Amino acid sequence: MAEFSNVHSATEMPEGDDAKPSFHHRMFLEPQETKRSIKALVVKQAKKSCSCTPAKVKDYVFSFFPVLQWLPKYKLREYLLGDIMSGVIVGVLLVPQSIAYSLLAGQEPIYGLYTSFFASIIYFIFGTSRHISVGIFGVICLMVGQVVDREIQRAGYNLEPAALTDTAAVNTTILPANETSQKLLCDKSCYAITVGATMTFIAGVYQVAMGFFQVGFVSVYLSDSLLSGFVTGASFTILTSQAKYLLGIDIPRSSGIGSLIATWINIFRNIHKTNICDLITSFLCFLVLIPTKELNERFKSRLKAPIPVELVVIVAATLASHFGKLRETYGSSIAGHIPTGFLPPSPPDWNLIPNVALDAIPIAIIGFAITVSLSEMFAKKHGYSVKANQEMYAIGFCNIIPSFFHCFTTSAALAKTLVKESTGCRTQMSGMVTSLVILLVLLVIAPLFYSLQKCVLAVITIVNLRGALRKFKDLPKMWHLSRVDTVIWLVTMAASALISTEIGLLVGVCFSMLCVIFRTQRPEAPLLGWVAESETYESLSAYKNLQTKPGIVVFRFEAPLYYINKECFKSTLYKQTGVNPVWVKTAKKKAAKRMLREKEVDSGGNQTSISMDFVSEPLGFHTIVIDCCAVQFLDTAGIRTLQEVCKDYREIDVQVLLAQCNPSVRSSLIRGEFFKEGEDHLLFHSVHQAVDFALGAQGHGGTSASK
Repeated sequence: MAEFSNVHSATEMPEGDDAKPSFHHRMFLEPQETKRSIKALVVKQAKKSCSCTPAKVKDYVFSFFPVLQWLPKYKLREYLLGDIMSGVIVGVLLVPQSIAYSLLAGQEPIYGLYTSFFASIIYFIFGTSRHISVGIFGVICLMVGQVVDREIQRAGYNLEPAALTDTAAVNTTILPANETSQKLLCDKSCYAITVGATMTFIAGVYQVAMGFFQVGFVSVYLSDSLLSGFVTGASFTILTSQAKYLLGIDIPRSSGIGSLIATWINIFRNIHKTNICDLITSFLCFLVLIPTKELNERFKSRLKAPIPVELVVIVAATLASHFGKLRETYGSSIAGHIPTGFLPPSPPDWNLIPNVALDAIPIAIIGFAITVSLSEMFAKKHGYSVKANQEMYAIGFCNIIPSFFHCFTTSAALAKTLVKESTGCRTQMSGMVTSLVILLVLLVIAPLFYSLQKCVLAVITIVNLRGALRKFKDLPKMWHLSRVDTVIWLVTMAASALISTEIGLLVGVCFSMLCVIFRTQRPEAPLLGWVAESETYESLSAYKNLQTKPGIVVFRFEAPLYYINKECFKSTLYKQTGVNPVWVKTAKKKAAKRMLREKEVDSGGNQTSISMDFVSEPLGFHTIVIDCCAVQFLDTAGIRTLQEVCKDYREIDVQVLLAQCNPSVRSSLIRGEFFKEGEDHLLFHSVHQAVDFALGAQGHGGTSASK
């Protein structure tokens, strides 16, 4: 049986002024039979999921391990040179950043090198993007470091900064824990990486679960302005956490709400303890790093590869510290012993999972959101496709597997990805080359950084924040493009910096969702005019020289119609048309009662005549056409509102026509019994059809120019 919507059409207009329009000519639009029974859908999906053929198994394996697809097709002569060059350069840049960001995550330098090494290898196997660089990311390190400090304090370890211990002996020291903790068979640095690895494992599990259940849509709530504001706000916290190393003062790391303000208070209270040697070293490093970084950016099109200034600074600073005996003479804080080789793998501490499970949620979301967005951006730029779902698997396994090898959380990083792209990267093989460079450092070079001052690492971290802090220069342009996005950026940035990173992210998400709701709560709702010699209707307030049809008002509501904005819809419609049907009906009833009383007392004819004139006062229009092209959906409150509007205007002899409703809205109207028997609710495919129908129904035409 064919289904026909109870919708009237004006395609056959009556001829002659005396002919009546055909109100009961139906549109024969037969909907597609797309809906099936739930049982049939479940059976079909079950058969599809449970079927196992060799071809299906092969496709699944190749999609889960993308390296099996692209590696056999690798063009050695065409790709190898670019991959080697980009991999070596990114590896050289990653070494100092891995060491520097380890401090930010509350870990020893060796663990940062482990993290970068394993992340590069695992993404080589699971990743689908040819260009992104997966490794240590400053904001993620900050969030990890805050949780690590909190758990160290809970376990009863002293939070006062001290020289980093020998990693080779971390499993031999026994320190007491607090009364609520079990005794821990490792020292402070060992417990710190245990916390970091456990949280990394949980974050990876979340990311893999999001990929398995295909809930990547969560990232749509992290808009570009929100992410940019969050990263900028977190950059202030990162800068604040590194300021004590620039000055060489020993203060505990503040955490929790308001940690940024608390840290600066502690810094100024202890500023008289500034280590002059560290301060001078920091100043000299800034003088070298900032100009060279600027030159790299300004001449990146001419340079075959960026100048590895960070590595040069680290080597020079290490040599100066070693031969100048800066630790022994001036008490400078140094990195300490960095062992070679790898520690034996160990599982996460399952007892810590309840403590860090909640903290891992925002870390997991930020990590996969940044990774997926960067993957899609560079894939679009270079003309290939990536699988967002597989990217979530890839970044999840980049956290799960390394968590057994003393690593902390990773994600894609924009700065290193840009370097990788600009230096000739062609495939994921570049990541494997990067891991080999880091492996060389782990096996041979790492112990040479023993005398490296921590203030040098802090300078490297701060200099790499320039990109995020420069976003303030884009605020005027952003304000010009979208004031709402600018406000979202400012709110998220302020909350992330002044409150905390996790709460700042939550505040940003909630505020951006409220902005969307507010924009649909008070949307634009203009009256429309006709563009001469066309079938187009546009806003009277936006364009000149539009025409209006006599007796017809065309109204457009530019938002979904649902419970939040139903009253706004009605009030705006009444305001734009200048007629509130409820008030008109009430005025007519009052006038009728007044006339009855006047007749009863026989008070004369003049007042009765005035009342009769008031009752029969013309409205100035006989039809309202509602353009529904911007109404994406209706809920039950929206359907009821349309029914009330049509009913109220019908009672004062004004018909309401709906035009340009999308299939979803038409379906909602039918399910909501909007088209009832005996009621003429008219629905049209275009505003022009609706206006022509209204003119034909009144038996006259013509236009008048709008003012």
